[in-house]
Amino acid sequence: MNAPDPEPIPVTRAVDHGTAKLMPDVDRRRAWLLTVDGAPQSYVDLDEPAHLEFEYARRLGHVLDCVGADDGPLDVLHLGGGALTLPRYVAVTRPGSRQDVVEADRGLLALVTEHLPLPDGAGIDVHGADARAWLETAPADSVDVLVADVFGGSRVPAHLTTEAYAREADRVLRPGGTYAANLADGAPFAFLRSQLATFSTVFEHVALVAEPAVLRGRRFGNAVLVASQTPLDVTELARRTARDAFPARVEHGAALRRFVGDARPVTDAAAVPSPEPPGGSFSVG
Repeated sequence: MNAPDPEPIPVTRAVDHGTAKLMPDVDRRRAWLLTVDGAPQSYVDLDEPAHLEFEYARRLGHVLDCVGADDGPLDVLHLGGGALTLPRYVAVTRPGSRQDVVEADRGLLALVTEHLPLPDGAGIDVHGADARAWLETAPADSVDVLVADVFGGSRVPAHLTTEAYAREADRVLRPGGTYAANLADGAPFAFLRSQLATFSTVFEHVALVAEPAVLRGRRFGNAVLVASQTPLDVTELARRTARDAFPARVEHGAALRRFVGDARPVTDAAAVPSPEPPGGSFSVG
């Protein structure tokens, strides 16, 4: 009789930009939560990579599911790696996809690939590099989707918030490609409104996916910005997000323009990181 697998134990390691922890989920046998300096970064289930635990990850997953008409393979560039949750998701929901993941924290990449290895033949290449520097050297018209989920601790770095950065994202996307970014803000939404204004100067179509409580200013939280030069399938995206355990709303068109108001696009000279979450909103023990 084979001996049972040993119980997984937490892993703590100093990485390039803080202290990372991998903590096993007691309810799912091969699932792990990744935190950096106490801020949740990723959740991944190695046995069920299509399971997206975090609400923002599910919303990014919905965006990915709505891209293309035939559920075929995609070429995807991920800025920000974490535990490689979304690349694993695409690998199983869009077999045959080719994906590049860019993560500035090489120590974090080493931790994740050692303890949460990618399956053979996943079609995922990981690169230790700064997200914007990589983007600026990437070939034009080379990807179908660009997913940005980059946080320095719990803040989006300033150099990934500007009009020049948005233009680089547009350059790298193929015609009809989709940009999706995980952002975080709270009322009065100076950061989020500036990001919408910035991407609206570059992309013809922009939408925002967030919980109503966040949009009403009741709490600080995540919001997913979606942008494309071709019309977005906001109806299907809204249908998918409304079915979640924590339903989200998709804002676009006139309602989104009212939300943006008089916010101005962000220049490289004036860029600042996203705001610090109040009272450790995203921290865990």
